Amino acid sequence: MHASKGDRLVMHGRVVGESDRVVEIVEVLGPNGTPPFRVRAANGHESIMSPGPDSVVDHRKSADQI
Repeated sequence: MHASKGDRLVMHGRVVGESDRVVEIVEVLGPNGTPPFRVRAANGHESIMSPGPDSVVDHRKSADQI
C-alpha cells in the first residue's frame, strides 16, 4: 500500500449495513509512501494508522486541494 499526503484512506465496513469510514492522509510516516500514516477524520481528530486488509487508498485529491 502506497499513499501520498492528500490521498484518502477508505476503511470498508466489516458487516452488512456498516458504512465505510474515510479519512484524509496528512502525513506519510513510512519509507516510500508506505504506512504508518497520520490521518485526519472529518471531525478534525488526528491519529496514526497502519491500515489493514479492509482498507484502500483513494488517490483522488480532496475538494480543497483542487
